[in-house]
Amino acid sequence: MKFLVLWRMELSLLSREMAQAVGRMGEYGAALEDEGRLIARYHVVGAHGGAWIYDIDSHEQFEQVLARAPIFNFARYDVYPLAEMVRPVLGRVDE
Repeated sequence: MKFLVLWRMELSLLSREMAQAVGRMGEYGAALEDEGRLIARYHVVGAHGGAWIYDIDSHEQFEQVLARAPIFNFARYDVYPLAEMVRPVLGRVDE
């Protein structure tokens, strides 16, 4: 199961703890990449956040991975489950 997660820092929560959490995100992301559970991560230019694409076995596992993120309590998330786009078979009349 693939999920696109757009996250942005909640700047109203700016604190030393938040800064430390942001500092740990790179290591957290690298570990997930090594495990094959994170397939891409991007910084959203001009914003305080990112766009990460996860490849996770289940919804429950996805919730656990997201909740373990160092910034979990300092960010807002938009989560989009992704589905593969299948190329249509042209010329079939039985559909």
